[in-house]
Amino acid sequence: MAETRGVLLPAYVVADESASMGPHHQALSAGLASLCNGLRAEPMIAAKVRLAILGFSDDVQLRQGLSDMRTVERLPVLAVRGATNYGAAFADLAGRIPHDIQWLKNEGYKVHRPVAFFLSDGQPTDGRHWHEPHRRLVDREITPFAPNIIACGIGSARADTMLQVATRREFAFVALPSADIGTAIAEFFHALTASLVASGRALAGGEPQLVVTRPEQFRLAIDEV
Repeated sequence: MAETRGVLLPAYVVADESASMGPHHQALSAGLASLCNGLRAEPMIAAKVRLAILGFSDDVQLRQGLSDMRTVERLPVLAVRGATNYGAAFADLAGRIPHDIQWLKNEGYKVHRPVAFFLSDGQPTDGRHWHEPHRRLVDREITPFAPNIIACGIGSARADTMLQVATRREFAFVALPSADIGTAIAEFFHALTASLVASGRALAGGEPQLVVTRPEQFRLAIDEV
C-alpha cells in the first residue's frame, strides 16, 4: 500500500464580485494579497492547506484553482461585475469540491472536510432560488464532502441570510453597522488567514480541528436577529 503523502485541509474563498463591490475593489484585492502572502509566510502551515479562490456574480469565475500557496507565483485577481447570484456560487462548489477531493486523494493525500469562506456585501439577487443548490451542497447524504461554510456579511447583507448560508450558527458573522466596509473587508481576510494558520497548525500537531476566528468589527449574526 502506498504511503500517505500527508493530510490536507482544502479551503475555498468565495468572494462577492458584484457591481456594488466596485468602490471596495482595492480593499478586496489588498485583502486577498494579504491572505496569500500570510500563508506563504508560514510554509510549514501552508503545507497543510490547499487554497482556491472563486469570484461570484452572475456566474462563478475560478480565480485560482486549489493550490499549494508555497508554489504559487502569481496572485489571483478578483473582478467587479454583475449581480449577486448566491445560487451560482453554491452550485459551483457542489460540482467542484468532489472533483478536487478525488484529485487530492489520487495524489496520495488524506483530506479533511473542506471549508468555504463566503463573503458578500448584499442580498442574493436570485431570490430564494439559491436555497436548493445550497441544500444540496451542505447535505452530506448528497455531497459526502460537503464543506463547512463560514459566512460573513458586510454592507447590505443581512444577518438572517448569513445564518442560512453558514453551516453552523457560530459560523455566521455580520459587520457592525458602524464598520467601514473597506476596513471590514480587510478584517475578513485577516481573520480568514488566522483561521487557516491555526487550523493548519492543529493539523501539523496531529490534533485536527477547524479553527474559526471572528473578524474584528464583526459580531455573530445570531446576535443581530
